[in-house]
Amino acid sequence: MNKHESDAHLRSHWAATLKEHWDIDAQLSRLDGEYDLNFLAADASRAGYILKVMRSGCERWLVDMQVQAFDHIKARAPDLPCPHVVRSSCGQPLLSLPDENGDQRLVWILNQLPGRCYAKIEPKSIALIQDFGQVLAGFAKALKDFDHEGLVRDFKWDLTRAAWITEELCCLKDPSRRAIVEDICNGFEELKQDLAEQPRQAIHNDANDYNVMVAGDFTGPRHISGLIDLGDMCAAPRICDLAIAAAYVVLDHPEPETALAALVSGYHATYPLTAAEADMIWPLLRMRLAVSVINSTLMSAEAPDDPYVTISQAPCWRFLEGTALHGGLLKARLRAVCGLPVVEGADRVLAWLENERGNFAPLMGQDLADAPMGSLSVEQSTWPQNPFHMPLDEAARVGEEFEDQGRIWLGYYHEPRLIYTDLAFRKGPWKASNRRTVHLAVDAFAPSGTPLTVPLRGEVFAAEYRSGHLDYGGVIILRHETPQRDQFYTLYGHLDPEFLNRLKPGDVVEKGVAFCQLGDPSMNGGWAPHVHFQLALSTDGIEADWPGVADPDEMYLWRALCPNPAALLNLADDKVRYFPTDKMTVLAERKARFGSNLSLTYSDPVMLARGWKHHLFDEWGRPYLDAYNNVPHVGHAHPRIQTVVADQLKRINSNTRYLHPAQTAFAEKILSKLPDHLEVCFFVNSGSEANELALRLARAHSGAKGIVTPDHGYHGNTTGAIDISAYKFNKPGGVGQADWVELVEVADDYRGSYRRNDPDRARKFANLVDAAVIALQQKGHGLAGFIAETFPSVGGQIIPPKGYLAAVYDKIRNAGGICIADEVQTGLGRLGQHYFGFEHQDALPDIVVLGKPIGNGHPLGVLVTTREIAESFDNGIEFFSTFGGSTLSCRVGKEVMDIVDDEALQENALVVGEEFMKQLKELQNAHDCIGDVRGMGLFLGLELVNPDGSEASDICSYVKNRMRDHRILLGSEGPCDNVLKIRPPLTITTEDTRMIATVLEKVLLEIQNR
Repeated sequence: MNKHESDAHLRSHWAATLKEHWDIDAQLSRLDGEYDLNFLAADASRAGYILKVMRSGCERWLVDMQVQAFDHIKARAPDLPCPHVVRSSCGQPLLSLPDENGDQRLVWILNQLPGRCYAKIEPKSIALIQDFGQVLAGFAKALKDFDHEGLVRDFKWDLTRAAWITEELCCLKDPSRRAIVEDICNGFEELKQDLAEQPRQAIHNDANDYNVMVAGDFTGPRHISGLIDLGDMCAAPRICDLAIAAAYVVLDHPEPETALAALVSGYHATYPLTAAEADMIWPLLRMRLAVSVINSTLMSAEAPDDPYVTISQAPCWRFLEGTALHGGLLKARLRAVCGLPVVEGADRVLAWLENERGNFAPLMGQDLADAPMGSLSVEQSTWPQNPFHMPLDEAARVGEEFEDQGRIWLGYYHEPRLIYTDLAFRKGPWKASNRRTVHLAVDAFAPSGTPLTVPLRGEVFAAEYRSGHLDYGGVIILRHETPQRDQFYTLYGHLDPEFLNRLKPGDVVEKGVAFCQLGDPSMNGGWAPHVHFQLALSTDGIEADWPGVADPDEMYLWRALCPNPAALLNLADDKVRYFPTDKMTVLAERKARFGSNLSLTYSDPVMLARGWKHHLFDEWGRPYLDAYNNVPHVGHAHPRIQTVVADQLKRINSNTRYLHPAQTAFAEKILSKLPDHLEVCFFVNSGSEANELALRLARAHSGAKGIVTPDHGYHGNTTGAIDISAYKFNKPGGVGQADWVELVEVADDYRGSYRRNDPDRARKFANLVDAAVIALQQKGHGLAGFIAETFPSVGGQIIPPKGYLAAVYDKIRNAGGICIADEVQTGLGRLGQHYFGFEHQDALPDIVVLGKPIGNGHPLGVLVTTREIAESFDNGIEFFSTFGGSTLSCRVGKEVMDIVDDEALQENALVVGEEFMKQLKELQNAHDCIGDVRGMGLFLGLELVNPDGSEASDICSYVKNRMRDHRILLGSEGPCDNVLKIRPPLTITTEDTRMIATVLEKVLLEIQNR
């Protein structure tokens, strides 16, 4: 009998056994197992069961213990996602039955839980890990009063007995690996006594990533759907259970510290930990990994061809060898995430400082109660102009708006700032990577040379000079002691290094003694003169290299470790603590004050406070790569536009009823980019208004009303623009198609009626206009014109086949209509090869409409047409747009166009776009869910598809939101909302597109593992 036949015979035997003894008629499939036979049994009703056939010689107590434990959990916590034992037809939970060879085996059945094992799902989100912690704690809590004689067992997976591996270290032939495990064993030895004093209870003992079930897919949040396999349960301190789960959670996680903190916080929320337990997690976690690698090394020597025994060895070593985490700082992190004193004695230090508030010597030699506060926050400040680079001359002027003849002013604690631009503050390879922005100190700004006095007696812990750009310059750290002998530390940065001649570590500085002075920018790191005054409750893990600024997503740690130093300044905490605007409050107020159809992008909306070029910053200073917003055409917050706006508003902002050279200068700039037959400009407030005006011009010139337009187009939000925007009027609740509008199919040669393998597709798409023209004529409307986004954007970033638009224009003109090119999305150099989209089509429109990007965010629209059409519109009634063509708008519009030329942004769109297209094509070759990559320059689209080729709206939504999670902003469009839309400001670089491609690859792999 071959292997296939043997397996079929095995399944047939146990299927018959299942039917006979449990009355379950099911198909069986084998599941993995280290020692036992496991089958998935699915019956006709699709109910699932796990048939467990224990290995020969398995002791009955082992299975009996698991059966009783499952029953106990079900009774204590019925809502826990836990399998339950299925009784046999005679009511027994466990039977001894013959196998296919006649040998007796213990057999039992559990119900199948939904989902897949944690090991096989991506991403392993922080929310999911926190849920895991809660479920694990729920199991431990339910098992707290469970007892069974089998719980006290002497076996290798009891973490309290893990010291057995010290006798086996010789199996590790690599000296560096052996040294790592020796160090882990030494740490375990140090905590053995504390561990032995912890109470014991029944624990799962093997919550590894294959024993945790996860339900849900990318269309909604995932959750823990089960914790399975109690085969390794034993009596041990509950912290061992958590440490074992933690050991698997951190493996290959991109942010192991964050993942560990999430697991622990979830556990603590359900079954609160003590500080002593929290301190044991890290050494126990490492010990579990050490046991795993030693065990697998020993087992692989005995069974070199068995992959099961080495399944986790590679990720274990990747973590142990490649992850440099400081144990002391990690303990503080885990205490902080549980709301416990961040270090031993922290609560006593804080209580003492509170009690002594008002009694400390004045740091600046005077009472600071009336000192004004100055905000350098993301929300309130524009320092620096470029959040990725602050030159010395700018750093030396930071906060100059608060300077008042040398009077001391204070900078906030807990304030997110963008002034920390050095690469040292960035936590990843990209500009949009996490960065440290939140200030952990109070600043006191005063003239250089201002003396500082010690608030209380201290011993010099460090006295150094740090010469780096935007570093501390001269810096002193003092160690202090409370009367209860609890230690804490204070740091004084940006000092004149003259103190180096007087102070050294170990020196004592008495309360009220002047011990240093403020440095000037040449010696204090380059900053405007001030002291950075910071409190820390421990230096374990930071030593003398304190972070003065923290990642906003890690403030739960740094607020605890470096709390508000206001007490030491004899000030109220709230005076010096900054409170960023709360996003959820703003969201609630928005919902209360605005219409419900005012949409927000992303399932977790972004609140943005600053921008620079193609990056945006939220209220906490988190950076985002803007690959979506085409409105800031030349980049967010362009200095030249700032200058023009400020300059003109100092002068006058009038309208077109008065002469001003800015109006004609702007018009001449626009006309210089257009074909010669387009001679007359109309300036309005928006693309919507420009398209509305285009309808009026077309009707005035043609004498007809009817309009032909491609399906799923969008031309604005005025009444007339909505009437020609199928993207709006055809939606549920829309106004529906007007009688004078005829739709034609979008010239989409990927999904449309005519595909790319048809060389005549442009003509065939154009021919669809004929029937539309006839329909309008038959209804008596006649043909006023044809309007289209030159490259349909909301239709899915479509590039029509070359020649399509020219052929359509010929047909429209032959029928007496006007050809309108809506270039709001494609104009002004975005396409790289062409300044306007109609140039790619070798078409000459009668009217060109420009909108949002020409003002770079300033409300501005432009219509350009022929002299003949303009004269037809001049019926003696004045055309006037109050703010269209304002002096300010004209200067802004011309400046935008000048910047495109001066900074070679059209060329940048060409070069960066071509490179980006190559990267996206490579992704398409590797991922079946990318059906099409299309675009030109920096007008790009990725059409996402299901395995059957249909539009993958759910996948697109998932990808868009996951990219946002990774700080990349993309949009989505298309009739089925399955096209990723990429239209960044033209300043984007190849470094940024590499980030998009790299992150997109990771997200698409998550789709594969869904």
